[in-house]
Amino acid sequence: MSRKRLLQITVLTLISGLVLAACAPQEVVRTVVVTRVVEGEVQEVVITATPEPEPDRSKEPVTLRFPVWTGSEAHLSLLNGIAAAYQEEHPNVSVQYDTIAFSDYQSKVTIRLAGGDPPDAGWLMERAAPSWIQAGVLADLGPSLKQDPEYDYADLSEPALGLWLRGESVYGIPFSTSPEVVMYNRDLFEAAGIDTPDVMLANGEWTWEALAEAAKAIADATPGTYGLTVGESLYTDAPFDMIGFLRAYGGEAWSEDGTTCLLNTPESVKGIQLLHDMIFVDESVEPPGETVRFATGNAGMAFGLLSSLGELQEGPFEWDIVPYPSGPAGPTAPAIGQAVVVVFDKSPNKDVAIDFVAFMTNKENVAKLATFFPPARLSVLNSGILAEMSPALNDKREAVIIDGISRGRIRPSHPEYAKIILEIVSQFGRLWVADADVQAVLDDTCEAIAPYLAP
Repeated sequence: MSRKRLLQITVLTLISGLVLAACAPQEVVRTVVVTRVVEGEVQEVVITATPEPEPDRSKEPVTLRFPVWTGSEAHLSLLNGIAAAYQEEHPNVSVQYDTIAFSDYQSKVTIRLAGGDPPDAGWLMERAAPSWIQAGVLADLGPSLKQDPEYDYADLSEPALGLWLRGESVYGIPFSTSPEVVMYNRDLFEAAGIDTPDVMLANGEWTWEALAEAAKAIADATPGTYGLTVGESLYTDAPFDMIGFLRAYGGEAWSEDGTTCLLNTPESVKGIQLLHDMIFVDESVEPPGETVRFATGNAGMAFGLLSSLGELQEGPFEWDIVPYPSGPAGPTAPAIGQAVVVVFDKSPNKDVAIDFVAFMTNKENVAKLATFFPPARLSVLNSGILAEMSPALNDKREAVIIDGISRGRIRPSHPEYAKIILEIVSQFGRLWVADADVQAVLDDTCEAIAPYLAP
């Protein structure tokens, strides 16, 4: 073998040995035998290499990006307080809350996920559960939360978790399981000379027809006001803001298995016809294109969640809440709007994000969140803390909220929800006119969404 060839082998052997050393686990010593030629003599040299330990990245700065849809200063102050408490325990971790308008929330987060710029954790609404879980974009929180005895996973209400479970996997933790209630302006009821909803409820007279009659009386008695506000989103992007009317007579959006449209059933048509008459015959509900805010005193009634009540504290009128009215089948189960905390599977900081979500939804912090959001933790819900923590509640109002959670039904959701809603909003453009044929529009709507409901 030539000296030149032997030197080449020697160099290659040395390089290979060093690479092996660099790739070796910590504490492992690699021994390499190198052959070399010195003054014409072949020699073997033993070289040992101890690899450098892997750097500890657990203390490197981490910023968790966390989108939310609230713009409330009170909500953000509470969230920032939880983040600050977490940072005290984990000085290298900060949380950046990104506020996105509710109407744009799902689409903007979707764009970030599709564009390779995923948030770490965030809020998600109940309507997104089937499609986002099916798409595989949410991380499974189950293994971490169930194995942590201090977290007490069993304290979470199983019905409240239902939408977010797939076998043993857990894809979201509810931080708000809020039943819709009827908020009412006592001053406008008194001005109209009619019984307030709490009196009607006590007398067994609180029905959907009674709600409609009261709304008309208020609109007639006080010019410039409406008896009921349903919100402009009903006409633009959230048709199930009318879910109470839909269910008043036993109607529903689609079957429980999501395969059959029920919008055009006789029960659903009666409920939507009642709302349509309130808008265009009684003129007691704002029509498309008008914006009315209950908190300003321009409406006698509105549907709201616990988080809606905070802004009423400093309002210019006396107010209170009652459950949904009764329909032909009895008391109407309130619609439950649910919001959960999720971790996105492609998060570059997934383990840290899961740990923060565990911290955010532990008993102590759920009790803080109960100031605005009805909890899914049974120990917190049954502790009386809702009335204690929320300045908008007293014992009577707390009872309305808790009863609503126990009797309520989650708003409609479906794996093809986004596509279905686009079709419904498009078809309902013909519904929100004075001379609409409600049955015909709902028949056409069911036909339009049928392809997305097919099993």
